[in-house]
Amino acid sequence: MQEQSTIADVQSHPDTRHIAIDKVGVKNIRHPVRVSERTGDEQYTIATFNMYVNLPHNFKGTHMSRFVEIINHHEREITPNSFQKMLSEMVQTLEAESGHIEMVFPYFITKTAPISGVRSRMDYEVTFIGETHNGDSVLWIKVVVPVTSLCPCSKEISRYGAHNQRSHVTVTARTEGFVWIEELIELVEREASCDLYALLKRPDEKYVTEHAYENPKFVEDMVRDVATRLNADNRIRAYTVESENFESIHNHSAYALIQSGAPLKRP
Repeated sequence: MQEQSTIADVQSHPDTRHIAIDKVGVKNIRHPVRVSERTGDEQYTIATFNMYVNLPHNFKGTHMSRFVEIINHHEREITPNSFQKMLSEMVQTLEAESGHIEMVFPYFITKTAPISGVRSRMDYEVTFIGETHNGDSVLWIKVVVPVTSLCPCSKEISRYGAHNQRSHVTVTARTEGFVWIEELIELVEREASCDLYALLKRPDEKYVTEHAYENPKFVEDMVRDVATRLNADNRIRAYTVESENFESIHNHSAYALIQSGAPLKRP
């Protein structure tokens, strides 16, 4: 049997083409993680990771197994702070100048129905995005928040009711200082016609229907109102806020977007 010390490390061999690679790594790694909640508890969930580093022109390849090892080291508790540590460890371990990690996971929040008080778990899609270059790191938190929006025009011109729809409001925020996932979600829900619940009794259904009717929002209103709240939080250094209304009287969506600061470059 060949000794471990004599096994060739092909990735570390020199490359003669003189072409650097901007991003090389692994995609769509699913792994169990524990995410810290604002309550002080931990939530068990499944995350999908994309992890990349740059590769100088003189190296043939990177060490793919080390990406998975880094996830294993940090699975016990994921917070924005520990996520940044994972990013730093990745570039140091792989001897890279720049790195990028995306971690997408479902996150559940216990919500209480407004009248009956019944409790249920609402799920939200959350993404942590970390980037580092030459020692300078930035962290983005992205939340997709489903809400209700009710059309002001429909309410104004109709004798009976108004059309409403479920909307997805997406906030991608670059933070400076600690921001809980729950804070961003609640910020969005406060600006919707009404927020959503996994479980409602009849008195609750009456309440959310009437609450939305009294709080109509165009898609433009939604992004402007959310942006106003983000502007007031000095921990938010840059952001993109998007709203997509899945129209109930059309076979298309209404959409609006506002960006502030240096937005995240989309892949």
